[in-house]
Amino acid sequence: MIDSKQATDALADIDDTVRRLRQSLIYRFTSTIMLMWGVLVFAGNISGWLWPRYGLYFWIAVYVLATAGLFAISARNYAQSRIRTFDRRYMLTLLFIVTFGIFCCVFGQFSPRQQTTFWPVYIMMFYMIAGAWFGYAFIVIGASIIALTLIGYVYIPGLPFLLWMAVVNGGGLVVGGLWMRRI
Repeated sequence: MIDSKQATDALADIDDTVRRLRQSLIYRFTSTIMLMWGVLVFAGNISGWLWPRYGLYFWIAVYVLATAGLFAISARNYAQSRIRTFDRRYMLTLLFIVTFGIFCCVFGQFSPRQQTTFWPVYIMMFYMIAGAWFGYAFIVIGASIIALTLIGYVYIPGLPFLLWMAVVNGGGLVVGGLWMRRI
């Protein structure tokens, strides 16, 4: 028979194991999404650098491909685990985030350079908020990408800024996704 202290310790161990398992599953799933977004964002920035005139069309394509990718990753995850990871609530949340971002860009009359800075900073804010619930990796990744984005905005003039953003934002998401798989 165990006493109350042993029972309390055993329950604490179980809670800790459940917390770590939950975080591991979230990191594993999210890392796949981050890798997908990283590659698409890298391609969007490089395409905008190569053909700046068509930048808007490249970014529309990035968002369409990313949304399709989210559904595909979610379907694969559901088939493997029977856990729904991307449903109407997440799609609605994504639409709210994108709509508010577009609202800010239109009414803020952002220049293309300011929009290139705004979107990663804005999206990484949500990563950092997620970090408050799901683990410090989100906070580290979000803060790093925001800091490097702002450094580039201040110190890198002209079109080379898009190359900087390809590495910082796209590359940062890829590195962050790979890091999350190792945690």
